[in-house]
Amino acid sequence: MIVRSKAPLRIGLAGGGTDVSPYSDVYGGCILNATINMFAYATIETRSDGKLNFEASDIEKSFSAEASASIELAGELLLHKAIYNRVVRDFNNNQPLAINVITYSDAPPGSGLGSSSTMVVAILAAYRELLKLPLGEYDLAHLAFEIEREDCNLSGGKQDQYAATFGGVNFMEFHQDRVLVNPLRIRPDILNELESQIILYFTGISRDSGKIIDDQIKAASDKDDSKSLESLHLVKQHAFSMKECLLRNDIKGMSDILKSSWDAKKGTSSSITNAHVEEMSELALANGAKSLKLSGAGGGGFMMIFAEPTKKLTLMNLLNTTDGQVHKFQLTQTGVQAWTV
Repeated sequence: MIVRSKAPLRIGLAGGGTDVSPYSDVYGGCILNATINMFAYATIETRSDGKLNFEASDIEKSFSAEASASIELAGELLLHKAIYNRVVRDFNNNQPLAINVITYSDAPPGSGLGSSSTMVVAILAAYRELLKLPLGEYDLAHLAFEIEREDCNLSGGKQDQYAATFGGVNFMEFHQDRVLVNPLRIRPDILNELESQIILYFTGISRDSGKIIDDQIKAASDKDDSKSLESLHLVKQHAFSMKECLLRNDIKGMSDILKSSWDAKKGTSSSITNAHVEEMSELALANGAKSLKLSGAGGGGFMMIFAEPTKKLTLMNLLNTTDGQVHKFQLTQTGVQAWTV
């Protein structure tokens, strides 16, 4: 039997970082994001020889062993192993699965587009299809979150798992005991205008978001670090303002908020930006960009740039002469999908 799945990556428009505990637990987090036509892909094939094989084609990593009820969470492909362990334990009565799990992503790890969490969602959706698991959208996203944050003890927030699962443009609310995903009905002409003004530029740097996330956790916990905490409050407020602008087709307003949000975001951690990011920012702003921010935690990965559509091509061509690369994209309305071959 063969099943396949794909889950969309996302761009964070506003509120990024407020989905991280303990900030979201104490103050409540809010994020506006949208999925794009870049994906994480998974294929699961059943085997008859009692073997287990994981392969991440894009990063050229693999793992093979005898199929067992549990795999040690160490070494390469930690997420693949952790997902397998949870599925076998919680949904297959601890009975081993002899399978191939083959994956790849349109974006590298550390891209700022939620690639790792999106991959977890894609793999889980493939298992759901294979075993006909009774998992709804909220169940799938929450399980993906638990596997990353609890089973693997990886730092991070909650938005990526929900964005990949639900898809589309969403305003998300994060609390200690629940997550609420509010799908936004945006007119096609508004989405077209938004797309026409955004450039997605990979800075050439893949980053580990752990240090940035740890700084944000400290900011929410440390009463003496009032500046960082106030920056997070401001970042959250920008999510509400950005949503209102989007619903009103005020793309200029969105661009202005993006600028303010990027300035506030940089106040949450000293690792958000660096000399290379600042150099690329200055280059873009001097050549037609209206505003910009790094997608995801920061430190590198993809930069989202607002530019006048009539000046966009010139700026894209200039950015492609740097060490980075412009990626063309479109907004998507569907979340994770899985099917049997």
